[in-house]
Amino acid sequence: MGWLILALMGAVTFIYGLTVHATLLCLLVKPLPVLALLGWLHDAPASDYRRWISLGLIFSLLGDVLLAWPGDLFVFGLGAFLVAHLAYLKAYLSDCRRLAVLPLLIACGVGTLLLGILIANDLGPLLVPVIIYGVAISTMLWRALARLGTDVPKRSAWLAAAGALAFVFSDSVIGIDRFVAPFHAAPYVIILSYWLGQWAITASAFDLKKQNHRTL
Repeated sequence: MGWLILALMGAVTFIYGLTVHATLLCLLVKPLPVLALLGWLHDAPASDYRRWISLGLIFSLLGDVLLAWPGDLFVFGLGAFLVAHLAYLKAYLSDCRRLAVLPLLIACGVGTLLLGILIANDLGPLLVPVIIYGVAISTMLWRALARLGTDVPKRSAWLAAAGALAFVFSDSVIGIDRFVAPFHAAPYVIILSYWLGQWAITASAFDLKKQNHRTL
């Protein structure tokens, strides 16, 4: 209950900070919801899956700070979240390694569409970093969807898939707002879908057995 209160306090305060343009306040409270998820995650059964999700949350915390920091640290924030996605990818691979052609096609389609839109709007020196990041998050989405319909616990599989989709949506809005067509509601859409995604990914660790069983 304490972690939930911390997360809600941080989220509400951050939204308030966005509304009144309080940069310092946003910087101070933005990490709190993900920090609360890290604390909550320690109640989940110990497993390789939990360890990799923990690492992903830690790098997400770093990314939160870098993106909220005054000045343009976008590339560094992108790098932190790249590592976070690789950690989530490793978590999904820890209990499922089947090829999963349909999820692969879906993830490739989503990634290609979004990268195509961004590249068409002249990314300049960010072209290569954005492409690398896009490939990483698309691969993470593929492996999250690949767990559906296997002997991975159903609730864990659905939560991870929903979390990955929410994360992709959040990052897509960041790209559209930054490179294509900025819009006023973007910061709110981005942060709410991001927190929802992180919560679902974290919650997916609670239905796993202590010793992960790998699906081939």
